[in-house]
Amino acid sequence: MVLVTFLALQAVPRGRDHSNPAVHSEPVWADARTRELAARACFDCHSNETDWPWYSYVAPVSWIVEDDVKRGREILNFSEWERIVRSGHTLEPFAVVVLGDRSMPPPNYLAMHPEARLSETERDELVEGLQRTMSNSTGQFE
Repeated sequence: MVLVTFLALQAVPRGRDHSNPAVHSEPVWADARTRELAARACFDCHSNETDWPWYSYVAPVSWIVEDDVKRGREILNFSEWERIVRSGHTLEPFAVVVLGDRSMPPPNYLAMHPEARLSETERDELVEGLQRTMSNSTGQFE
């Protein structure tokens, strides 16, 4: 019965929109290290450069992964930086609060992506680099 239910779930089309829209604009990064750390820890959910692992194609996990990426891109998308700057949003809350309180990357993501785990030093580098990126790149895009 469990196998039949699992197989039936695979027929549900939800959770299979694994698109990576074009990268429209990125910030002018403070330095290459900031971009490298952001790409490693943030880009899967906060850019149009998501790496869709095999389990993201298997329901019901695919539903969760797709929702996480969709929500992450809506909150902050490094691939649509121009939209963020024009909207007047800043990275300050993201950098200081979200990274500082360790709610990002979330534990369920880190369980499957240990490479995204940041050391204390890397976390501090990323927070500082994102703050400099924001102050240096308003109105400038790559």
